[in-house]
Formats: sequence, C-alpha cells, structure tokens
Amino acid sequence: MTDSSRESSAPGAAALRDRWLEALVGARGGTSGPDPAPYADNLLVRWSEPQRRYHTTAHLTAVLDHIDTLAGYAADADAVRLAAWFHDAVYRPDRSENEERSAALAERALPEAGVPDGVTAEVARLVRLTITHDPAEGDTNGEVLCDADLAILAASPREYAAYTAQVREEYGFVPDDAFREGRATVLRQLLGLPRLFRTPHGAERWEPRARQNLLTEWELLSR
Repeated sequence: MTDSSRESSAPGAAALRDRWLEALVGARGGTSGPDPAPYADNLLVRWSEPQRRYHTTAHLTAVLDHIDTLAGYAADADAVRLAAWFHDAVYRPDRSENEERSAALAERALPEAGVPDGVTAEVARLVRLTITHDPAEGDTNGEVLCDADLAILAASPREYAAYTAQVREEYGFVPDDAFREGRATVLRQLLGLPRLFRTPHGAERWEPRARQNLLTEWELLSR
C-alpha cells in the first residue's frame, strides 16, 4: 500500500481501527501476521480524502453496521467486512474504474497483511461485484455486501435527500443537465433489478421504502 504515515483523524477513526483489526484477525484464521494498524491507517486516509462527500468514513461505518445486522446470512462475514473496507477505497468521481482499482488494492494489500490467498480472492471478487450490485443466486457473501452498500436507499426521506445532495456535491464538476441524465441512468438500472435487496432482512425491511425513495427521486429529476 502507499505511505500510511499520515494517521486519519476522521470521526470514529479509533472505533473503525478496532473493527478493522477484528475482521483482519478473523480472516487470518487465528494465524499471526504483520501489524494491522498501518493498513487501517492507510485505508482511513483514503476514506477521508477531500473529494468525498458521501463516500466517507461515515458511509464505511454505515456499511459495516449493516453487515453486522446481516452477518448471519453470509458464508464468510469477515471476508465481507474486509470487502466493505476496500469497496470504495479508491474513489475519484471523475473516473469509471474505481471498483477495479479498489479490488486491485485489496489484492496487493491483503496478502501483505497475512490474509490467505483464498480470502483475498473472495474480497476482490466482492469489491468488483459492487459495480453491478447484482449477485448470483446463492452468493450469500455478495448478497450481504450489496444489501449493506445499498441500505442507504431505504433511509428516511430526510436521510435519503441528504445522501443525494452529497452525491451531487461529489459530482459538482458535472453540469446539471449531464448529471441529471447520468443519475437517471443509475436510477433506471436500480429500479430495473428484480430485487434491490437479496437477503431476507433486506427484502422485508428495506425493499419497499427504497423503491419509494428511488421513484420519488426519479419524479423530481423528470420535472
């Protein structure tokens, strides 16, 4: 990984470091390895970059919280948690290869951190899955990660409005007409999925409100 000498002072950083350590130790299967702290610090610096408004440590924390809620559905919850750490570790709104670069970062960093090759491959696969948020039937790890990442869609109307405003800020360099067109494409893709959420919890608790939020945003964009 790149130089991690700059420690992140983002809100909740200490608690996030503890969660990183727990997931990494779990993924190692109890075997020893390099000090995990520099890897956490490097990732937290990435998640605190100035171009981010929504894809911040607050989003990372929320995704990890949702994974904790859904962990019982996953075949390997620790791999899913590590995938959450990496899924937006590389994030530049003006680029389209963020997920691929994030997965490649995981493929470099996790073996250095003592994570077995099989778990590293699974983490990278899960990160790449967030391009489509469309896991295959029976892919329980993918279902948990994608549901956790999309859970913001089922937020209260006020929280959802704050989320869309933050996304707009991240794409502040894009003219309004172009942004509306691009955002509408994203909404069509999401609404076109047979189900937004694949876990039983997500399907029951989050699906109806998420679709209502998406449709409301669609209507506002159409105006």
